[in-house]
Amino acid sequence: MDIDRLTELLTLPGVQTPTAYGDLFFIYDPSMDLPAERQMPFATIVSADTYESVSNLDRPGVYRLNLGLTKATYTSLFGNPPAARDDAGVVDTGHDYTALDTVMPHPVYAPQHWICVLSPSDGTIDRIQPLITESYEFAVRRYDNFKGRQNING
Repeated sequence: MDIDRLTELLTLPGVQTPTAYGDLFFIYDPSMDLPAERQMPFATIVSADTYESVSNLDRPGVYRLNLGLTKATYTSLFGNPPAARDDAGVVDTGHDYTALDTVMPHPVYAPQHWICVLSPSDGTIDRIQPLITESYEFAVRRYDNFKGRQNING
């Protein structure tokens, strides 16, 4: 699947899509009023080795879809996330972080229950569609909870 089609798929109701260094960040903020420290993406598309190079994203046509999941879903897929990091901040999950079209823990954010897939095929996107939906719905719940707390404390 190309980045443009994947971007369309991830641009769900209420989602803002800021960019930085050519990367896309999918943030649920329907009123566009979240403070900067609350603007946590539920998905990102990264296309270069700007932040880390373990996935070798500088290869032609290679990009990485990242999804933030609930702890329960992440652990059902991969078990407990690793905590130990190497000198570059990469966690050892036993996965080849350069492998294309393979759903795996995120090389840096696995401890925060993030997964990734490099250059996913249409079939892989179809298989992980429930994870995309869950990630989006989790972002909606976080937003609603934050706004609810604001109204109570407001």
